Amino acid sequence: MRHGSTRSRRFRNAARLLALAAGLGLAGSAAAAPGPASVAAPAPKQAAAPAAAPALDAPLRLRDDEGHELSLPHPARRIVSVAPHLTELLFAAGAGDRVVGVDAWSDFPAAARRLPRVGDSAQLDLERIVALRPDVVVVWADGTAARQLQRLQALKLPLYFSRLQRLEDVAATLRRLGALAGSADDAEAAARRYEGDLQALRTRYAGRRELRVFYQIWQRPLLTVSGRHFISQALQLCGGRNVFADLAPLTPTASEEAVVQADPDVIAASRQDSGGPEPLARWQALRSLRATRQDALLLLDADTLHRPTDRLLQGAGELCRRLDEVRGRTPP
Repeated sequence: MRHGSTRSRRFRNAARLLALAAGLGLAGSAAAAPGPASVAAPAPKQAAAPAAAPALDAPLRLRDDEGHELSLPHPARRIVSVAPHLTELLFAAGAGDRVVGVDAWSDFPAAARRLPRVGDSAQLDLERIVALRPDVVVVWADGTAARQLQRLQALKLPLYFSRLQRLEDVAATLRRLGALAGSADDAEAAARRYEGDLQALRTRYAGRRELRVFYQIWQRPLLTVSGRHFISQALQLCGGRNVFADLAPLTPTASEEAVVQADPDVIAASRQDSGGPEPLARWQALRSLRATRQDALLLLDADTLHRPTDRLLQGAGELCRRLDEVRGRTPP
């Protein structure tokens, strides 16, 4: 039973890292978005505008991505992050020296690996969080278990809820985290670099011949992404079309039969998929598939493409290049 429980936990954690948009968690996952009973009553939802750089000792008031108002006596000097992409974004926004604790999965940049661990989004170490004396805990609105949020709120710790739904949200989040930590200048520079790189990719790959793509994020059970997921948006950026874009869940399950029926031009999977044997083995055995016959089975880097950070465009760039290679060896 212990081995089964370990496998189940590994699946939940890996899947949770992928369910990153639109307020939907995975069916059966602990990483559900908090409901009204689990959060303080928010102000009416509105887009958070970039804040002007506050003085380092001046009081700070801002709204997070859920519309909650956060008031601090000064920009945050001690920050705990409970999601790996938020840890990355804090460092990218120039606030790495203010991060004092991170979740178990935060592994980039290298400095993050040396920070104290506070559990993960399914089971936080509350005693350790309190001992770190954070000015604020930055939480993932769509991926932190509701029960863990309730426990954090019971401690009366200031919480900043972050939500990323689109490729463009990375730049906006960099600016907001910079405002939160008093590193707005560094955050603005990082946001502008990201926006420039995003526009460059759009321009470079505009008008490419469309390829129909099945994107496998996990193999047992077989999981993909819907059209609302930022991975699907990256496919569109590269001239790809997600064959399961119309499915309702953010990270829906798919059957092998459904993939065969869709007969995509390309099948892509993650090099880091540890849900079984070689991630593309099942498709390599199906010679009837167009993608298999055309040698269009792609392994991609999940560390960049599956996390909504400024490194996401590295993964998107690899995806675009690999799709261009398929176009170059297949007929229109």
